[in-house]
Amino acid sequence: MANYTAADIKALREKTAAGMMDVKKALDEADGDMAKAEELLRVKGLKGVTKREGRTASNGLVAAKADGGVGTLVEVLCETDFVAKGERFGALAAQVLDQAVATGAATAEDLLASSLADGQSVQQLIDEANATIGEKIEIKRVARLEGEHVVSYLHKTSPDLPAQIGVLVATSGGDDVVAKDVAMHVAAFSPSVLDRSEIAAETIENERRLAEATAREEGKPEAALPKIIEGRVNGYFKDNVLLEQPFAKDQKKSVAKVLEEAGASAKGFVRFRVGA
Repeated sequence: MANYTAADIKALREKTAAGMMDVKKALDEADGDMAKAEELLRVKGLKGVTKREGRTASNGLVAAKADGGVGTLVEVLCETDFVAKGERFGALAAQVLDQAVATGAATAEDLLASSLADGQSVQQLIDEANATIGEKIEIKRVARLEGEHVVSYLHKTSPDLPAQIGVLVATSGGDDVVAKDVAMHVAAFSPSVLDRSEIAAETIENERRLAEATAREEGKPEAALPKIIEGRVNGYFKDNVLLEQPFAKDQKKSVAKVLEEAGASAKGFVRFRVGA
């Protein structure tokens, strides 16, 4: 019988984030030698990278940093929440974020192709993590936002998991307090665009057609249709346009009004939700 304990299994599993059965097999093969078992897990993991490519990575975390008018947001995915909340995965995501900040990467492709201080690429780093941890891990998205004021906000949807929603907001005028309030609003209400000018004309026209068809189906009076249609289209804007949404902390005011009162204007935002 191999010379290892339940504590050894726990320690190696926490260190590598590998499955329990994989850890036991590695310790058996290494006759209880922790260093050798970790190496075996890594080697076997590398052999399984191709097999893992077809798996779905829908857990993970978002990480962000904003400083000096520049914000960076990354989404790093894995297969299970067990790995997502592990220290090893968290450290990997932090390294990925630092690299994105240092290189100014604005896309996952640019980040993956960039070189770390030791000469390996970020893609190689991710491949090694796939091997060691034993799950499919990928950098899903990267965003970079610049402005006079740029703030970041991370939100946990569960106390047991790392941040699942990440937001960057760029503002002009005002201060970081109002920008942070708007970032928290974005996290909660998930607008799709900053203002209505970003919505395609055909999308708005389609909303008008749907509003009219719905109103007629409901038997609304012909004379009332224009007002009903306009009201429903405006409702669509309030659901999707950040500046027109009722502000999270004061539903009587729009986000645009809150910014105006603070002497600020919003210039852009980015919102990531893990797996979305």
